[in-house]
Amino acid sequence: MNSIRHFFSLALLVWASAAFAQSTGGIRGRVTNRNGGAVEAVSVGLQGLPQGDITDDQGRFMIRPVAPGTYTLVVSAVGLKTEQQSVTVTAGQTATVNFSLAESAAELKEVVVSGNRTNKFSRTNSDDVAKMPLKNVENPQVYNTVTKELLTEQLVFTADDATRNVPGLQRMWEATGRAGDGGSYYAMRGFIVQTQLRNGLVGNVTNTIDAVNLEKLEVIKGPSGTLYGSSLTSYGGLLNRVTKRAYDHFGGELSYAGGSYNFNRVALDLNTPLNSAKTILFRVNGAWNYEKSFQTAGFSRTYAVAPSLTIRPSEKLSITLDGELQTGTGTTKQTFFPQGTATTLGASRADELPLDYRQAYTGDGLWAKSRSVNLFGQVNYQLSPAWRSSTNYTYSSSYSDGGGVYFYLRGNRRGLASQDSLERRSQNTSDSRANLTEVQQLFNGDFLLGNLRNRVVVGLDFLHLRNSQLFLDYGFDVVPIRAGYNYSNFTGAALEAANAGTSAYPYLVDNERNTYSAFVSDVLNITDRLNILAAVRIDRFANKGGTYFGPEASYNQTAYSPKFGAVYQLVPEQLSVFANYQNSFRNPGFYTTATAANPTQPISVNAKLEQANQVEAGVKFDRLGGRFTATLSLYNIYVKNLLRYDPTIGSFYAQTQNGEQLSRGVEVDIIANPAKGLNVVGGFSYNYSELAVSTADEQGRRPNTASSPVLANLWVSYRLSEGPLRGLGLGAGGNYASDNRIQNTTSSVFILPAYTVLNASAFYDQPRYRLSVKADNLTNTHYWIGYTTINPQKLRSIIGQVALKF
Repeated sequence: MNSIRHFFSLALLVWASAAFAQSTGGIRGRVTNRNGGAVEAVSVGLQGLPQGDITDDQGRFMIRPVAPGTYTLVVSAVGLKTEQQSVTVTAGQTATVNFSLAESAAELKEVVVSGNRTNKFSRTNSDDVAKMPLKNVENPQVYNTVTKELLTEQLVFTADDATRNVPGLQRMWEATGRAGDGGSYYAMRGFIVQTQLRNGLVGNVTNTIDAVNLEKLEVIKGPSGTLYGSSLTSYGGLLNRVTKRAYDHFGGELSYAGGSYNFNRVALDLNTPLNSAKTILFRVNGAWNYEKSFQTAGFSRTYAVAPSLTIRPSEKLSITLDGELQTGTGTTKQTFFPQGTATTLGASRADELPLDYRQAYTGDGLWAKSRSVNLFGQVNYQLSPAWRSSTNYTYSSSYSDGGGVYFYLRGNRRGLASQDSLERRSQNTSDSRANLTEVQQLFNGDFLLGNLRNRVVVGLDFLHLRNSQLFLDYGFDVVPIRAGYNYSNFTGAALEAANAGTSAYPYLVDNERNTYSAFVSDVLNITDRLNILAAVRIDRFANKGGTYFGPEASYNQTAYSPKFGAVYQLVPEQLSVFANYQNSFRNPGFYTTATAANPTQPISVNAKLEQANQVEAGVKFDRLGGRFTATLSLYNIYVKNLLRYDPTIGSFYAQTQNGEQLSRGVEVDIIANPAKGLNVVGGFSYNYSELAVSTADEQGRRPNTASSPVLANLWVSYRLSEGPLRGLGLGAGGNYASDNRIQNTTSSVFILPAYTVLNASAFYDQPRYRLSVKADNLTNTHYWIGYTTINPQKLRSIIGQVALKF
């Protein structure tokens, strides 16, 4: 009953807002510079009134509702001379006012001037990458941005699929839904990473992440411990989801999509102001998905809802409250663990195995439940013209319960007639939970010391982690791999019956830790073209101990992380060269070893901090008024104090902490709009990784978790921008990955073969509706990904969508 009441209250509010709009008017227009280029992110407001808007990347603004009358419209931003015009508003009509601004000497230091930008897939500035507003061409760090416009054109529904547009990023393991670690795993610059950040703060999702609330995906490259710490990042970088926020007029979209493998999806995006002054704004995004597997058994059902409320009591103060709830029910994606060497398996490549690509090797009833909840609060306050405060709170919780199927590939075993056999098991989670709480206080300043401009962020951060997870390993059977064998007997009921009266082998994770951090970063403009970045972070780890697959002792440890960078703009705002030194670290806490005299008696040793240091240099472009953006970079990462197995002791427990890893490579990212309606997104990366200090059978070889050395991505689209078929478009592209060695020792090399996967889409985009269709894996390619594992990927799928805009 409460839900019905809330629904009708919202409907009444929307109707009242619409009725009120009929007795009012609006003001719209465009802000350009004196060269005709669009001016983005400047304030446009009514003098003496709280109503206003911020220009978008086309320089456009819209203010509504506005009561009939005559007003003074003011455009202002730091670095621009304030401009104003008189405008008369008539009830039921929208007045148009355009501004052509005269730049001050400092204009380009604060205002994004995008110059007739039609490159809709490009974003040339970010608030999160450096934890301050900074344009790409003046940022010494490399990052890639995947925009919502590209996701819409490609008909992308998950963050996993969004990552195919990022150079040098490869998905390694699909989401399992397990609490704590159940999200997808990726490899970047030779290191494993998960997506655990949302708007620069913790926002972990342990299932496949729905893209319904995704404004853009930022992928920040290299060790980034100085600004983001070590708990949520890797030495290769991090993934940050930037979410949709409420805006100041009624609007939204309702869509339905359906297609291959019984795919069905309903999604809603609804936005409305909650008062006439537009100081309270509400937006909610939600989606429901159902899909069967491309194999003989398996399914996935997910729900996602993300409400957001923005309150602006004054020009100086804004409050944002938002959340994410995602639930999932389904079977885990198929994962094979090769047991033994290529010789014992009788194959050195995945395509040589006798596996049936479309066979699930299970029956029905093997599924699990998962849930992720993220709650956020942010208070922004303009302390003075030069200083702004941002207070942030986030709570992230994940839960899982149920089975996850695992397959172990073996050679001839237990007298089976076939040479190849498959051990079928389930690793269940039972009422497993992981909770993270983060509180972060930022102070951002932009001021002059003498004639030198300083952009500063000072941050204090507290992160609390509480794990309570129980993993239960159940065996089922070992079966031959051969055509015609009936594998459907591996069901949920059969697994329960087979293990009745027996105890599963338990793995317990039950621990708690706090991290207290402080950091400061300063971008100093030595000249109009040269800026230097210097930053440092200090972390204090307080691990309260507990259990992590065994006893875990409590400990305290302190880490420091510096960062330096330099950018010189050869052509102001268009072409820059950069270099950086970046650092990150990891806190292993302790490790287990033994002595040669008593190898069966484990000994706990406090670990030193792992340290990763990167040096990088490159070139950034933002030419032709934003129609061509590109980054070319060369990097070298060195990691020391890695934990590794110590074979000299002859004990299963024995580890030592003297491992070293090198990772170096080149990355190219291009986003271009070479002709009207034509857009290109492309990337290339090559990574060389080597275990410089390791065991004899691994030293000097590429780690088996480093992914494919060569990766490439491309998307080309054309949209008619004029004529009766305006809005009709086609897009096509794909991804290439070279061989991935998931076993790489002197005794065994096992390869996931190189692959090229092609995708395409067609769409007809109109102001009130959009019709779309896409084909993923157009050529029905058989290919595998893996994080030391073998994971077959989805075959060709075709999905269509109808979207209504309002």
